Amino acid sequence: MSQKNDVIETRREKNQLLTESGVALFPNDFKVTHTIGDIKQLLENESGEIEADASFSVAGRIMAVNRFGKSAFIRFRDRSGQLQAYIRTDKVGEDAYALFKKMDIGDFAGMTGTLFQTKTGEWSLLANSLKLVAKATRPLPEKFHGLKDPEKRYRQRYLDLIMNADVRELFVKRSRLVQAIRMFLADRDFLEVETPMMQPLPGGADAKPFKTYHNSLGMDLFLRIAPELYLKRLVAGGFERVFEINRSFRNEGISTQHNPEFTMLEFYQAYATYEDLMNLTEAMFQSLALNITGAMDFEYQGEAIRFSGTWQRITLLESLEKIAGVDPALFNQKQELINFALEKGVSFGARDMDTMGIGKILTKIFDVLVEPELIQPTFITGYPVEVSPLSRRNRENPDLTDRFELFIAGREIANGFSELNDPEDQKNRFLNQLENKEAGDETPQIIDEDYIRALEYGMPPTAGEGIGIDRLAMLLTDSASIRDVILFPHMKPVEN
Repeated sequence: MSQKNDVIETRREKNQLLTESGVALFPNDFKVTHTIGDIKQLLENESGEIEADASFSVAGRIMAVNRFGKSAFIRFRDRSGQLQAYIRTDKVGEDAYALFKKMDIGDFAGMTGTLFQTKTGEWSLLANSLKLVAKATRPLPEKFHGLKDPEKRYRQRYLDLIMNADVRELFVKRSRLVQAIRMFLADRDFLEVETPMMQPLPGGADAKPFKTYHNSLGMDLFLRIAPELYLKRLVAGGFERVFEINRSFRNEGISTQHNPEFTMLEFYQAYATYEDLMNLTEAMFQSLALNITGAMDFEYQGEAIRFSGTWQRITLLESLEKIAGVDPALFNQKQELINFALEKGVSFGARDMDTMGIGKILTKIFDVLVEPELIQPTFITGYPVEVSPLSRRNRENPDLTDRFELFIAGREIANGFSELNDPEDQKNRFLNQLENKEAGDETPQIIDEDYIRALEYGMPPTAGEGIGIDRLAMLLTDSASIRDVILFPHMKPVEN
């Protein structure tokens, strides 16, 4: 038996003895009056002038114990911080101290007492009473090494949160980020809504869906890959500014930037254009950076990122010429573009080269050769119609759309465009995608007749945008992997 299993077995035996002696291992009758954060805030506000007989009832997990015969110092933690407590037999009583001696690191204790300063000047709680609140059977990792193994941290996130203060703070920041997004949009008269997560047709993005079956309805359903088509139905219905912080699902690969289940913000504004949304996005991100990092300029993985000032805006074709080195004379030459891409290490499947039009080839070259070079916030505009089936055509060049993607630190963070609200044009683009499906494209949308019907009732000119909250959280918390900002990322199962 391993050393860890020995400890667990010893604790189980101890628990059994405590139960037989009448000790409740998991009581629910201790009343907390203050958090540790409340106490520290009070100390700061009172500048150390606390009434000697002021009583505080606090509870938390025991993280360290230093025993001295009939007394002990412990460090315990709740959601708001960590505090030291002093446990003395003559204060808590013989029975309570005997119980304390049987408690372990990781247990939850409830204490009532007064505050005092130790010889080193540290404010501590002098316990007048002590109670076991919850028993831990498994030992915590050794305190000097903590929990470092990424695999174990992701699989046992609860243990990661117990042992690593920086991880707890990261997820507090993520929560604040989502709250700040809600407040930013609510202040601009956007209405938060909820749309179906199980949908009869996969739509709103070009991705492989997860499929399930509803027994009562007797029909297949798909976990949404995006809420877009439902949100635009709401715009047609009269909700002129809507947003949803949504969970979406794509049955595709896992990487440091991709998780099959992820969080997105999608919002739609009537009587606005993609240019309006670029301005809104710039203001939103600057506000979020100030809220989360305290500054508009910050560091991400060793790179200085500047949110301050006006962000760069450049067309897709301009970026291909200036960054990837594509000769503009090749922009309409399919085979020459393919040859250029292959020479630069851009790979295509044999079927891809047959089915892809020039728009998709240009976008593929951009993805490989340009995107990694876009470190500072950059809006890329002028995407081909071929890769933008829901975007409004550009009036000056109908082969392009009024669309942008935002790139920061070499990755896509946001995608927005002036929406296509012409039902005939939209239906024709859906039909074109069906033709691609017959030619071998594995991830096209299928025709959503009800969405076409909604457009036929009339939808005002609208601009919409999607923002990856997980990637934005990575950026604002200096996290290298998407798994670091998702509490429970998907992972392959481990054999017992």
